[in-house]
Amino acid sequence: MKPVKRSFAWVISEDKYLDLDKVRKLRSVLKAIKNKAVRENKFFPVRDWLMVELGLFAGLRVEEMVNLKTFDLYFKKEQSSLVVQKGKGNKSRVVYFSEDFAKEVIWYLCWKDKSPAKSDYLFTNSNGRQLTKRALQKAFKRCLKLADIGSNYSIHCLRHTYATHLLKSSQSNLTIVQNQLGHASLRTTQLYINVLGRDLKDAVENIYSNKTRRG
Repeated sequence: MKPVKRSFAWVISEDKYLDLDKVRKLRSVLKAIKNKAVRENKFFPVRDWLMVELGLFAGLRVEEMVNLKTFDLYFKKEQSSLVVQKGKGNKSRVVYFSEDFAKEVIWYLCWKDKSPAKSDYLFTNSNGRQLTKRALQKAFKRCLKLADIGSNYSIHCLRHTYATHLLKSSQSNLTIVQNQLGHASLRTTQLYINVLGRDLKDAVENIYSNKTRRG
């Protein structure tokens, strides 16, 4: 009798994404450091700040981040977006992002254009050379240390963080999350439901209570 092959299902546990408190702390610390770096004409803190913002507001994979170019970004009044030219499985997709983040990117592009790091790539070293995935990972670890957040997180946690909070803000619209992240299967997107935590508990506890009634 042949052994039954069991497929491995990975789990989005709490150590793989940042809760809102950690997101706020990380953003606040990095923004303060970025502002100081601008005054002192330092490159890396500004670049690293935007790297984290991109992960939190677009949920790109690390490889997608290092390959992102300035002409992949589109700024429109109605809805700004970026194009991932070659995502997982060599597939392209459009990722939409908020107006506030669009303003951040526009500012960064103008600032970067005045520095020696001119390049088509969004993320480079101070000489304008494209960053490697390893370099981006090291930069993220540095950001965690500066914000005094656990070093056990990898840069991929930004993608998990984006997906988790987008699922909440979209009222659990799996299709929106799937399209934004570029998941080939909805089953992958459904894994994020497991981390809804308190939202899920409240929904289950109050399923037939007056709290859930509207109108």
